[in-house]
Amino acid sequence: MSKEAEIKLRVILGDDNIPEEILWDASQSETPGEKRCEAFFISMWDAEKKESLVIDLWTKKMEVGEMNYHFYYTMMKMADTYERATSQGRISGRMREFAGEFAEMVMESFGGEGNS
Repeated sequence: MSKEAEIKLRVILGDDNIPEEILWDASQSETPGEKRCEAFFISMWDAEKKESLVIDLWTKKMEVGEMNYHFYYTMMKMADTYERATSQGRISGRMREFAGEFAEMVMESFGGEGNS
């Protein structure tokens, strides 16, 4: 028997069409109800067109330092997912190495904190 799950995103835009608030909810979440986030990045594979469909949004409140952390953790998660999906430990290890290099560059560029 198949099951169904639902993920909802709600974006509240300001007069300038820039997100002021992002809320999400998932039917399988351990904590029911909408939860706030400052950014999201969704990548979906279109098998028919053989291309990725990407949605990325962030709120006005999102700071550069937070974006740096978001990208670092996203790259690390991508490496984990890639390894789980392909069993390519060597390649996913290189992805993690690059994420580490990214973090080092961010720290150098922004004085050790990754913030601006």
